[in-house]
Amino acid sequence: MIRKDARVTLHYELKVDDEVVESSRGRDPIRYVHGQGEIIPGLEHQLEGLEAGATKTARIAPDDAYGPRRPDATQTVPKSAFRTPDELETGVRVSGEVEGQPFTATVTEVDDDTVTLDLNHPLAGKTLEFDVEIVSVD
Repeated sequence: MIRKDARVTLHYELKVDDEVVESSRGRDPIRYVHGQGEIIPGLEHQLEGLEAGATKTARIAPDDAYGPRRPDATQTVPKSAFRTPDELETGVRVSGEVEGQPFTATVTEVDDDTVTLDLNHPLAGKTLEFDVEIVSVD
């Protein structure tokens, strides 16, 4: 049974707005240790108590997933801050480090001298729907 510190192996399909955005089907299942914060809190909570062979559809609200979208989580930076500024375009994910802190962001605007970055997680503000199959629980 899934409980704190259980080693869980599962297959999943993640949908957002009825569109599949990620799946482990056709690949190896994922593995995690329950109760260690290795998966989003809302999904971890809904898997509690399930056993190997169980299936479940779990709807996770933004507050229990990647949080709400924060409109203030954007930043405009000089285009010269990028190694390959000519390759930047809207929708591209970029990563880097500022003052020793790593970040990942989505480019939302590029002009002649600056780039606007959205630092929200791409799934922030979204309700997530997981179809899960528990493969094993150790």
